[in-house]
Amino acid sequence: MRVLFLLVALLASACTSSTVIRSSDPESRIYVNGEYMGTGEAFYSDEKVAFSRNKVEIRKDGCQSEYHSFRRNEEADVGAIVGGIFLTVPFLWVTEYKPYHSYEFQCQNNAAGSD
Repeated sequence: MRVLFLLVALLASACTSSTVIRSSDPESRIYVNGEYMGTGEAFYSDEKVAFSRNKVEIRKDGCQSEYHSFRRNEEADVGAIVGGIFLTVPFLWVTEYKPYHSYEFQCQNNAAGSD
């Protein structure tokens, strides 16, 4: 029974990938796929399959928003590769995000004065 529980836990964790997103401006707001994640620094985690893309928007009042993206193809996930050898399905999650994504935010005045 313990082996089964360990196998299920290993496979579940192999599907999840996380990253920290940092902006050079600690007062800027970070959005991933339209969802607010934090100010200056944010933690992002998901169970999307390999090569999926995430859109990052960095906002600050009075500044133009900046747009970036990252994909889940930045690092290999050894656990998913080994699991895929036995069960095939984990091959959908054979890649992960890099641990950190840092973006330089340069405030360019927004003509309207608000975002």
